[in-house]
Amino acid sequence: MKKLMFFVLLVAATTAKAQFGPEPDFDAKYATELVKAGTQAPDFKMKTIDGKTFQLSKLKGRTVVLDFWASWCPDCRKDAPEVVRMQQEYGPQGVEFVGVSMDTDVEAWRKACEKYGIRYTQVSELKKFKETDIAKAYGVRWIPSMVVIDREGKVALSTVLTYKVDKYLKELRPTGFKPQHERVTIDGDHGRLAAIIQKPELKQGEQCPMVVFCHGFGGRKEGALFELITDSLQKHGVASIRFDFNAHGESEGKFEDMTVPNEIVDAKKVVEYVRDLRYVSKVALVGHSQGGVVAAMTAGELAEAGESVAAVALMAPAAVLRDDAIRGSTFGKQYNPLDPPEYVELWGPGQHLGRNYIKSAFSLPIYETAAKYQGPAFVIHGNADRVVPYTYGLRFHQQWKGSEFVMQEYFDHGFSQNVYRTTDYVTDFLLRTLK
Repeated sequence: MKKLMFFVLLVAATTAKAQFGPEPDFDAKYATELVKAGTQAPDFKMKTIDGKTFQLSKLKGRTVVLDFWASWCPDCRKDAPEVVRMQQEYGPQGVEFVGVSMDTDVEAWRKACEKYGIRYTQVSELKKFKETDIAKAYGVRWIPSMVVIDREGKVALSTVLTYKVDKYLKELRPTGFKPQHERVTIDGDHGRLAAIIQKPELKQGEQCPMVVFCHGFGGRKEGALFELITDSLQKHGVASIRFDFNAHGESEGKFEDMTVPNEIVDAKKVVEYVRDLRYVSKVALVGHSQGGVVAAMTAGELAEAGESVAAVALMAPAAVLRDDAIRGSTFGKQYNPLDPPEYVELWGPGQHLGRNYIKSAFSLPIYETAAKYQGPAFVIHGNADRVVPYTYGLRFHQQWKGSEFVMQEYFDHGFSQNVYRTTDYVTDFLLRTLK
């Protein structure tokens, strides 16, 4: 899960009081009658697609995922590739997937399995959905639905959302990888920057890519969104550095002096620092939220100077910050954008948004600067992000030729629905691009 060159991951803060947590999801509407976690999973016998007899209780002692679906169901067809991906990832780890089809037409069922590459066990009563005994036993009123059963035969999770199953299975088997850290300080625009380097074991004279992680507004270098990627990169031979911007975390500076332009200077200083390390072969930039804006603009400025980075990845890039400044509203705090006060008080002591932040953001050439970079790029955004609408991320993708874009359905600004899936996407891009 981790091999990247020097990739700057500017991950924005998820401490804002807006929508950095999950919203009510579809389970609140469609999973209310599904069997509850902690109850004994109802046993059943059913014919497989090949006419054999399957019995659930024979799988006791293993983790089992029941996938309730049908070939005629549009949402099921949409989810099918993700279920197949999960089976391919977790099947070799001992997780059994069982598709419970609500089809009545065997040929339509069989063709759908062939189309989506479904190779795991498939069973059906070949009755209409509402008439099946299995739907009554498990409380299935909507498809697709999924039920995870633990090794003792009890229900561990019931949901209509595939990302919850993926998250459960990911956390079921921790890797046991123990990352190695080195703490360093780097001169930034407003004082010393605190940073953490993770480096794989290298032979004498060997080089590797480096990834630099930079957080967003109000954030810091620590957190799962960064660490899942940095650990994976180190495990796969790629170094990384994550740091606190000025006035954040352990770095020096006053919060009210922080601006996007001086964070770009911070990022450049970190890039310069790592490029001087003899073991670093390439550099890449990744950013989340405001950090995504900094990463994109840093990449553009470096490209213009003939110092282009090897890759850029943006996670919910907050290019909305310019529009917020023009509207005179940042995280719900109102002000006159044409004559801003000395500072705007945000969420607590010391959290003062300075006048210079507002004035510089008002005319910040975000996309114009980012467009100067035209190398490998990746953008990921959630369509349930109410802090930064996904269209801001989509615009980066549209202006970068050949870039990749992933829209995560139902995901918020912090990707809290399943941070593992988000970090897997970013890591995969980095490894494919930098190694």
